Amino acid sequence: MRYTLVVTASFERRLTRFRRLHPELRARLARLFVNLEADPFAPQLRLHALQGDLAGLHAVWLTQSYRVTLTLRLTEQEIVLLDIGTHDEVYR
Repeated sequence: MRYTLVVTASFERRLTRFRRLHPELRARLARLFVNLEADPFAPQLRLHALQGDLAGLHAVWLTQSYRVTLTLRLTEQEIVLLDIGTHDEVYR
């Protein structure tokens, strides 16, 4: 079962900036996207549901400091990527 990654315009802008600021994480980020498409529930992604103002969204770990927030649409097998950045940036 493969999932389709859907990129929002705001995520694309954040991703471009993130890649420019953190070139050392480009390979890790590429692996993260491949793993998300293959199985978003794989343990190494550390997918977790968010609470509070961000209830209904999920996040995965890029590193201990960086996260990617997303929306899972299980019925359509889509993953909508919303934000990327530090823990404090994406959970604001």
